[in-house]
Amino acid sequence: MSTNATSLRNKLTTVAHQPQAANGLAIVRVTVGAMLVSVFFENLGKGLYRPAGYAGLIHYYIEKGHSPAAWKAIMGLVASHAAMAAPGQAVTEISLGILLVIGLLTRPVAFIAFLYLASLWMSEWGTAWIWELLVPVMASLGLAIGSAGKKWGVDAWLSQRWPSSPWW
Repeated sequence: MSTNATSLRNKLTTVAHQPQAANGLAIVRVTVGAMLVSVFFENLGKGLYRPAGYAGLIHYYIEKGHSPAAWKAIMGLVASHAAMAAPGQAVTEISLGILLVIGLLTRPVAFIAFLYLASLWMSEWGTAWIWELLVPVMASLGLAIGSAGKKWGVDAWLSQRWPSSPWW
């Protein structure tokens, strides 16, 4: 079993050291980060980080969406605490976006972006085109797996100083 894990790790390490793969991951990383920064400013302009706007959007997803009932219950709980959740979502979106663009702590940030975008994707089931968020969801997972900060990012510098760290 450990032989398979070691073999997989060696293959992933080999791919991570290929310049074309690193450039491709960097492009995807910057794109997903820019998308999150852009969405932050779009939502800010729409008033979706204010409690009323945020709760209204969540209630729309609950009423019109096709998410599982358990997920709708969670969304209802979040909407009832919109005064805290709305600014929390704003901070999450802008922080994830900026960290991905600059390539700092890329692996954990990309994994958090994967979870965050997956939750938004589930919330939007039935209200938006299914692929609209699924592509950035899977791109974020790929960034977390592929060590995407080691090219064109702060993590490239950090990985030179601490090469064995799993954070980049």
